[in-house]
Amino acid sequence: MSDRGKRIFLGICIIVPFFIYCFYYYSAMVKNAPFRFTDFEAIELTYGTPDSMQNHYSSTTHLYQFERKNGTVALDTVKLRDNDLLYLHRKAQELGFWNVDNDMTTPQADREPTAARFVLKFTYKEKSKEVTLDTDYPGNPKMKEAAKTTIDEVMKMIAEAQAR
Repeated sequence: MSDRGKRIFLGICIIVPFFIYCFYYYSAMVKNAPFRFTDFEAIELTYGTPDSMQNHYSSTTHLYQFERKNGTVALDTVKLRDNDLLYLHRKAQELGFWNVDNDMTTPQADREPTAARFVLKFTYKEKSKEVTLDTDYPGNPKMKEAAKTTIDEVMKMIAEAQAR
């Protein structure tokens, strides 16, 4: 066998099994990813002061209940498109929403009376992620920022869909 043939044979014996292993390993990882958009079912957002959380949106019912500036409660139908939901799913992944604590509330003694509370829930077929966040939460600022930015993106997307 020539020197060139030996190199090709050696390359095939090492490189081909490596690529097969990589394909097998990473396809299993992607398949078992914790939150996949193909399993996505709904987004729910509830917010307001802790004693009266009158603002609510659910992507399954498309109902958006919100409090106006004059204090009256309004009900509207807002449908998020699949592209909007995909954007929110990817934004939550990008910001690390899946890694934040579920309970990011301020203890009753330390809470400001005007501080807002947000409850954001992403629901998937087998799993769900629900985060409760107070705006005056004194914990880890990076986790608070990730949760707040995700909530802001959801609220922005709802406002855009409502304007359509």
